[in-house]
Amino acid sequence: MSNLIARFVKDESGATAIEYGLIAALIALAIMVGAGQLGDALDAKFSDIADTLEGAGVPATPT
Repeated sequence: MSNLIARFVKDESGATAIEYGLIAALIALAIMVGAGQLGDALDAKFSDIADTLEGAGVPATPT
């Protein structure tokens, strides 16, 4: 029985799987945050372009 417990304590294969899972979760989180920020930046840029184009069709008032 003590031999079984000693082998269980020395076994680290489960720890490796948990570490890989944590790394994958952190990478996924970084991708989601980066994609969200990229989406916000693109939204702001396209809004600026739309505002510029909206004003471009208005004829200038003669002075």
